[in-house]
Amino acid sequence: MATRIRLQRHGKKGKAFFHLVAADSRAKRDGKFIEKLGIYNPNTNPATIEINFDRTLSWVQVGAEMSETARAILSYKGVLHKNHLLNGVKKGALSTEQAEAKFAAWLAEKDAKVSGKSEGLAKNAAADKAARLKAEAEANIAKAAALEAKNNPVEEVVEEAPEVEAAAEEATEEAPAAEAVVEETTEEATEAPAEEAGEEEASAQ
Repeated sequence: MATRIRLQRHGKKGKAFFHLVAADSRAKRDGKFIEKLGIYNPNTNPATIEINFDRTLSWVQVGAEMSETARAILSYKGVLHKNHLLNGVKKGALSTEQAEAKFAAWLAEKDAKVSGKSEGLAKNAAADKAARLKAEAEANIAKAAALEAKNNPVEEVVEEAPEVEAAAEEATEEAPAAEAVVEETTEEATEAPAEEAGEEEASAQ
């Protein structure tokens, strides 16, 4: 019977999480398993991975097969690296103390990277939240200004067109000239009867 380390699906549609299990390779994906080794939740950022390190390492050491995703998870958590170091100890390439020191250094470096990523994500989330709040405040101010303008309309002052003003000025300038023409006509009309009366007197004599 071949033992395989793989994921077993749980959760609801769109929000799935997984159990890391050691199971018979012939069993169904979500069927019977031999031992539960941990959980994997990809819905968080970064993903949540919790495993029983010692039990998982023991299964790897006895030759358990791994699915691609399970292999990636075990590599991420350092199980495969620890197995590699222990194999080096068995072959005499290094001592147990050296293997433990190397693994501790690797683990510290890994933790630093994960912490840096988490801090970066937190900062980005805070910056995004601040930007959203600022944009929302600006939108609220714009809406308030538009509502105030709608409720209190300002009367627009209609300016007269330049042509109308020019026409009015020309009419004002032409008015005295028209009065002068009327006066001249009146004087001519008054002089005309006087001339006629003079001609009649001359005829009578």
